[in-house]
Amino acid sequence: MPDPILVGRNAEKLAQLAKAHGITRFTTDLDKALKNKEDTLFFDAATTQLRARLLKQAMAAGKDIYCEKPVAETTADALDLVRAARKAGVKHGVVQDKLFLPGLLKLKTLIDSGFFGQILSVRGEFGYWVFEGDWAPAQRPSWNYRKKDGGGIILDMLCHWRYVMDNLFGEVKSVSCLGATHIPKRVDENGKTYKVDVDDAAYATFELETGVIVQINSSWTTRVRRDDLVTFHVDGTHGSAVAGLQKCWSQQRVNTPRPVWNPDVPQPIDFYETWSEVPGLGTYDNGFKTEWEMYIRHLFDNEPFKWTLMEGAKGVQLAEAGLKSWKERRWIDLPALKV
Repeated sequence: MPDPILVGRNAEKLAQLAKAHGITRFTTDLDKALKNKEDTLFFDAATTQLRARLLKQAMAAGKDIYCEKPVAETTADALDLVRAARKAGVKHGVVQDKLFLPGLLKLKTLIDSGFFGQILSVRGEFGYWVFEGDWAPAQRPSWNYRKKDGGGIILDMLCHWRYVMDNLFGEVKSVSCLGATHIPKRVDENGKTYKVDVDDAAYATFELETGVIVQINSSWTTRVRRDDLVTFHVDGTHGSAVAGLQKCWSQQRVNTPRPVWNPDVPQPIDFYETWSEVPGLGTYDNGFKTEWEMYIRHLFDNEPFKWTLMEGAKGVQLAEAGLKSWKERRWIDLPALKV
């Protein structure tokens, strides 16, 4: 079991966190912590702007690293981290937790079994209404809505969608993305009104190397009326499926209803009733925990682990391409990354 030392900026908050989880070691002195040769793994969950610098500092101290996404704000900085890791000879991993959600694991089982036949398209819906902070507290921190703090839903979520698409449906070939700032002003944690200067919604279409077309809407300004906070609807020649965070539903070709378009009469088919829930295979653990344990086994037992800094760089590449597509109002191709 790892013996963690918590490192942060606020000693009081660190002490509270350590006490709550039975951790005995914490400090605000990162330099001193990095000098301890017995602490060999650096897990970074700091802000996006600090991540590249902190990871380089840790790798220079000879630490293996594991980090949140985005791994950097630009593709160039992300690739520079890959080079730094190779130079330092350290192992590295990036959080890609959505792959280990029960709903997506069930969807992966359907894909691997050939259930879909040829996959044609994927439609993703993600998001919920984040309160503005005036009459009800916001469920997300205010930095999410400030450019100088690394905010914006495109930078946040397209990194996720990259590894979901790459690992389930095929490598991303190109992207067309439209961002929007639907709510221009919000109220922060201290009750102060501030201007939102980043996107709070993104409407993106992706073309994959496999020929699959993917459309994903990401929004912090939508009210939910679907199965979960995120759903992926996959259509194939032999069947379709809808996966959420926990559950997955499927419909085979032989069970597909035959609706007739007639706007003059109420719809006689209850479409929800024509789908069947996909059973799970065993029990499913927390997605973050599952990947973390895989990385620990990679670290100490040299078991395979593919979700490295290069995979993290691909996520940044897609987010950067999405922002460029929005700015230039055109499709952006994604070349293979090289270091």
